[in-house]
Amino acid sequence: MNLVNSLWYLGRGTGLVALVMFTLTMVLGITTRSGRQALGLSRFGVADLHKTASLTGAGLVAVHVTTLLFDPYAQLRLVDLVFPFLGAYRPLWLGLGTLAVDVLVVIVASSLLRHRIGPRAFKALHWLAYGLWPVAFLHALGTGTDAGTGWFRAVAVGCALAVGGALGWRTSQSFAERGFARVPRREPRKVVPR
Repeated sequence: MNLVNSLWYLGRGTGLVALVMFTLTMVLGITTRSGRQALGLSRFGVADLHKTASLTGAGLVAVHVTTLLFDPYAQLRLVDLVFPFLGAYRPLWLGLGTLAVDVLVVIVASSLLRHRIGPRAFKALHWLAYGLWPVAFLHALGTGTDAGTGWFRAVAVGCALAVGGALGWRTSQSFAERGFARVPRREPRKVVPR
């Protein structure tokens, strides 16, 4: 296997695994928002796993983009890494990937600067993740050279079902009825002797 093939396989592989990691990140983020335990972990354990999955996904995206930048088949230019829809190869689908990377940079930066920007700004910027995932998913479907294979479709369907199931659970009427919603903690009543 020569260097060009190695770059292509590494770029494809890291892109696919990044999609899986961001799917896990979305599901864990939705679960963490419920304030409940999941996967046998406390809510703080789930939050830590969410952060680890998201940073791992971001690292994989960095490798994905860097490898494909040096791959002559992908035909990426530096401008394609920042400005969407200018690429020579499948400009719409590549542009969605660029848009996803731009949003990812904003989300990661706001997460790392969370204590400096404040909780309100952090939450507002973190809502972008709900847009990031479907854009990255569409990028994978449209640009991925394996998108027509059965195994890729199985991974894509699994990712879509996981995120759709988590969103369905979070937005369902039974979510609040079963007591999954966070309830403000009340201070104990003080008993005043008479």
